[in-house]
Amino acid sequence: MKLTILGGGGFRVPLVYGALLGDHAEGRVSRVTLYDTDHDRLAAVARVLDEQARGVPDAPVVLATTDLDEALKGADFVFSAIRVGGLAGRAADERVALDAGVLGQETVGAGGIAYGLRTVPVAIDLARRIARLAPDAWVINFTNPAGMVTEAMSRHLGNRVVGICDTPVGLGRRIARVLGADPDRAWIDYAGLNHLGWVQGLYVNGRDELPRLLADDTLLGSFEEGKLFGTDLIRSLGAVPNEYLHYYYFNREAVRAYQQAELTRGAFLREQQQGFYARMREPGTPALATWDRTRAEREATYMSENREVAGAGDRAASDLESGGYEQVALALMRAVARNERTSLILNVRNGNTLSVLDADAVVEVPCLVDANGAHPVAVSPLPYHAAGLVTSVKAVERAVLDAAESGSRSAAVRAFALHPLVDSVHVARELVDAYTLVHPQLAYLERP
Repeated sequence: MKLTILGGGGFRVPLVYGALLGDHAEGRVSRVTLYDTDHDRLAAVARVLDEQARGVPDAPVVLATTDLDEALKGADFVFSAIRVGGLAGRAADERVALDAGVLGQETVGAGGIAYGLRTVPVAIDLARRIARLAPDAWVINFTNPAGMVTEAMSRHLGNRVVGICDTPVGLGRRIARVLGADPDRAWIDYAGLNHLGWVQGLYVNGRDELPRLLADDTLLGSFEEGKLFGTDLIRSLGAVPNEYLHYYYFNREAVRAYQQAELTRGAFLREQQQGFYARMREPGTPALATWDRTRAEREATYMSENREVAGAGDRAASDLESGGYEQVALALMRAVARNERTSLILNVRNGNTLSVLDADAVVEVPCLVDANGAHPVAVSPLPYHAAGLVTSVKAVERAVLDAAESGSRSAAVRAFALHPLVDSVHVARELVDAYTLVHPQLAYLERP
């Protein structure tokens, strides 16, 4: 099978290739085509992959190209992992928002809206191109904001596009381990949108073990989310939130911490990766070792401001191990290509899974996956506090999609104004003005 990775010069591509190297079964991916607009980044990543493949006789063949049509033709699977505007764009998203006194995180709040306004038009063009050149391909979307981008692409690809994220899976596995259960045998009752979901139950042999966790202060405070949110809040919610909900429940503290940080997350990653790609241009640089050191530093500093606000300390060693979104993607491909049925938490069209949203809304829920794709399964109804956030944020996503397809500036203002973390229509207008000044990709917002 042929796998095409859009954004093939991206830093996390070696994680995907590493997962593929461990798959030796019949029907595995045997060809990987890396597509990117940046030739130097492609060359750097190709060097890392070449070192990874040494000693693996059946390693997938890797080709790199800057020709999108060439990359897509004949693809069985397409991974979309693009970053419109690069890390410089992410850093600008964060700084503009923080200067306005609101959150600038890349998927949550003002930063996520700005990123979506830049990315959705490109994602729609890609979806149309895939539908024309590789109509039988399955598209796995890594591109953030993942739920919003997946929904935009689904309007052109239907159910053949699936969004993935490793945070719900990681959360469920941490809860299972704390409870002494096998994470691979536990059923996670999880629902919401990407980066906006809650675990409402964890079933082992048909029994919900979450009440046992909620009743035990020691257990509840022993893992990442327990430290981040505090036992009292989690117990009062009756559910364990996805870590990204920290930006909602502790918004003032998060904004203050990000404003006081020496570098925003995007600026840190921009400098870090500029250093990595610069070193990779030197012929003698050990590619894989250099990449691995950079990755370890990246993972160790993830959400560091939030952990500082909560007094949660450093990340646990188990959270620094690989095996995240790339393993979810591999399991998804195996299920589709070989009919190896499995259950995964994915971003898919809602159908009738969450009654508070329409059928075409992309949601993040458990799915059964087989050769016919991902099928969402029944989950517990969202409580009012969760349903309110989910419907509000989905309204924001829809406004972004409206702006991206119509070029309407007022729709863009509406997206910012409706978000729970942007508390003023006046601020919303200021944000649109500021973002259009720093991002040439937003020149399309010309209509009233």
